[in-house]
Amino acid sequence: MKRTAETQRSWSGPALWSRGFRPFFLGAALWAVVAIAIWPPFFTGEIAIPTAFAPVDWHIHEMIYGYGSAVIAGFLLTAIPNWTGRLPVAGWPLVLLATLWALGRVAVFFSAKIGWIPAALLDSAFLLIFAAVAAREVIAGKNQRNVKVVALILMLAAANAGFHIEAMMTGVASISARAGLAVIVFLILLIGGRVVPSFTHNWLARKKLAPRPVPFGRLDGAVMALSALALLLWIVDLERDVTGLLLLIAAAANFWRLSRWRGWTTRSDRLVLVLHAGFFLAALGFVFASAHAFAPDLVSPAAASHVWAVGAIGTMTLAMMTRATLGHIGRSLTASRVTQFAYLAVTAAMLARIAMEFFPGAMLFLIYGAAIAWIAAFAGFIAYYGPMLWHSSSDREKVAPLPPALPTASSEDRP
Repeated sequence: MKRTAETQRSWSGPALWSRGFRPFFLGAALWAVVAIAIWPPFFTGEIAIPTAFAPVDWHIHEMIYGYGSAVIAGFLLTAIPNWTGRLPVAGWPLVLLATLWALGRVAVFFSAKIGWIPAALLDSAFLLIFAAVAAREVIAGKNQRNVKVVALILMLAAANAGFHIEAMMTGVASISARAGLAVIVFLILLIGGRVVPSFTHNWLARKKLAPRPVPFGRLDGAVMALSALALLLWIVDLERDVTGLLLLIAAAANFWRLSRWRGWTTRSDRLVLVLHAGFFLAALGFVFASAHAFAPDLVSPAAASHVWAVGAIGTMTLAMMTRATLGHIGRSLTASRVTQFAYLAVTAAMLARIAMEFFPGAMLFLIYGAAIAWIAAFAGFIAYYGPMLWHSSSDREKVAPLPPALPTASSEDRP
């Protein structure tokens, strides 16, 4: 792709293509609504779609590798320039990236008609090319400490390719589904574990409140290593006692990390508080996964998966999407009523979906309730933030993007 410095200076097209967060956050929200609107009637057999995937696998794939990859792309395309000092990907290169992502959604949807291999190639292309773009920017910017983020994108790309192969060969893709979910959970622990205390520190500093959150240190690194091991065991064998034990230790360790960030002091600022909530749900997912390992007859694997997928990922992605959009178009960093409604609706969707595992007799009511709550959250995001993403702002768009994925506690709070 052409170097974007020249593209950025000469781009005079729609504002949608001026920064990575614009098309990818909007596309992710639109797909979150459409895919979940399709899901319950597809699952119950009321409608059919021309996908080669089984209904559950299509749903899992499009939430992890469709919605999830779009939010990750929007976040990283906005954050990487702040890490490297380079101008952001914009204009036609950004159009091509977004088009690749959209083609993947179409290819998976029509995979029964176009065939497994063409669908897999089209869908896999986005994450591989995005990883190459991210690697180029990080390496060119001499920002070696964030190479680990590029490695995680490549892991997600490998898990996505594996999903197609596993589903084609066995009819289900349970291992690759867990692998993709685990990569995104680990990204939350890594990036969220740096951004959450950084934002909280800066909010407390503005309020002249003390003490401040404890910055990332060696013990945090040890917790990350432990979490990675627990997630790896969960991917390959989710019902062993040793898996359950490591998951439970990882849960306690991540709750300990969260306890040092003083989230309760930010309750008046919902944009900061929701970040703590998202990290809390990431840690809680380890508890549910551990409970399934020890008592598989009492706690289903889907319960843990949905604490992570709907709760942690849904909450944390909405938190970053709302904050980044407001900050980059020059709006006040304040959670409107619509924004707060979206946060609460995602929580309601998680609770309804988990309840379905414990009250199978109410499955139909709860699956539709969860879907309605999820759709309401992202429809609210589209209604409120869509015009901001689509149009240029009346205020000067901020040059400084999201805070670095690996900030120090003293980093300036840049949205």
